[in-house]
Amino acid sequence: MTDVAEAVTTIQSSKGVWEDFVAGRLVVVSLHPAQVAVGQPLDTIKTRLQIEATRFKGPMDCFLQTVKKEGPFALYKVGIGAVNALLFAAYSRLKAIQAVSPDEQLALHKIAIAGAGAGAVNSILSSPVELLKIKMQAQYGSSEVSRYKGPVDCAQQLIKEFGIRNGLFRGFWATVAREIPAYAGFYSGFEFAKRKLTPIGGNPNNLPPSTLMIAGSFGGICFWSCCYPLDVIKSKVRH
Repeated sequence: MTDVAEAVTTIQSSKGVWEDFVAGRLVVVSLHPAQVAVGQPLDTIKTRLQIEATRFKGPMDCFLQTVKKEGPFALYKVGIGAVNALLFAAYSRLKAIQAVSPDEQLALHKIAIAGAGAGAVNSILSSPVELLKIKMQAQYGSSEVSRYKGPVDCAQQLIKEFGIRNGLFRGFWATVAREIPAYAGFYSGFEFAKRKLTPIGGNPNNLPPSTLMIAGSFGGICFWSCCYPLDVIKSKVRH
């Protein structure tokens, strides 16, 4: 979240939908490896605890059992960073629609509206990708005994058994319900922190990376504070 937030701040010159999407894709390509390395293991542990809380004594037990029984790479089953390109494009466009002038600093409630709308649009991609992620994260044991051999095999089996709507897009509306408050909270929290951390007379878009990391961290806290109960429901629906 912090890395993406920093890149979103530094790419402000895109003028059209296609340019915004390309800019978002470049952000993903450059930052996705770091995002996955840091966040994916924690996401795997989170999802497993949400789905089967009684199986583990806590986060550390889940981590140790996963590494011991399946190896460290089990923590990196499926990443979802690629969907951020659509998120970035939608957020940039929704901000531009609300702005009276290109240089206007939007009020925080307008930032929240743009974030909420971007989250809803992003659900089109994040819903099926997150379903595959949860299905893979919920598998225990080696690849030889797993039902799904990988995300592509998982998608093929779900479509064959349930169709696209009830298979690959199962839990779509649960994802929409989570993404709307999540990204409203993230973007408004991120912008709020940036503005509070900007020296008087300074520009929030010119903050140093260390300050942006603090703002991004606050945005991440707002993200999960706004949506975590819905995230639990989403994981349960899709398991």
